[in-house]
Amino acid sequence: MTAPLPTPSLHTARLRLRAFEDADADDLFALQSNAHVLRYWDSPPWTERSRAEQFLASCRRMEQEGTGTRLAVDRLSDGAFIGWCTLNSWNPEFRSASLGYCFGEAAWGQGYATEAARALLGWAFDTLDLNRVQAEADTRNVASARVLEKLGFVREGTLREDCVVNGDVSDSWVYGLLRREWQPSEPVTAR
Repeated sequence: MTAPLPTPSLHTARLRLRAFEDADADDLFALQSNAHVLRYWDSPPWTERSRAEQFLASCRRMEQEGTGTRLAVDRLSDGAFIGWCTLNSWNPEFRSASLGYCFGEAAWGQGYATEAARALLGWAFDTLDLNRVQAEADTRNVASARVLEKLGFVREGTLREDCVVNGDVSDSWVYGLLRREWQPSEPVTAR
C-alpha cells in the first residue's frame, strides 16, 4: 500500500473536477444506469441504486490505498454533474497509471471529456511525476478513441475479445501517452 493520494480539485475554462460526495449518488446512478451511455463499457448498466454508494466507497478506498483518484466533473456555467474522470492503477515505482472517463449523453460532442482528461493528466504528470499513462477504448467507440488521440495518446495495439458484456464479445484498443509526448494546451488551476 502506498501513501494516500491527495484528491485534487481542478478548474478549467468550463469545468470543475472535484472529489465525489455522497450527494452525487443520484446523478451517478442516472449516468451509470443508462444503457446507451454504457453500450461500450466493460460491465452492464447498473440496475440498483446501491451500486452508486459502492462506487463512492471505492473512490474513497482507491485514494486511501494510494492507487488512484476518481473525480466528479461539473459544468461551471450551471454546476451540473456531467460525468467523471479517473486516474487509477497508479504505480509509483513504474511511474505509470491508467486513465478512464464516463460522460452523460448531454455532454457528448462538446469537448468536455477531452478538457476534463487534459486537466487530470496535467495534474498527474506534474504531481505524480508519471512517465506513462495508459487507456483502453472499445474498438466500436470511435468518439472515445478520438478523445484519446486529441490528448496525444498513441494507439499501441488491440486486445482481442477481451470483454464479454451481456453476451456481447468485443475488442479493445490500448493507448499510451508518454511524458515526453505530453503537451498541455490550456491553463488548469488546482485548488
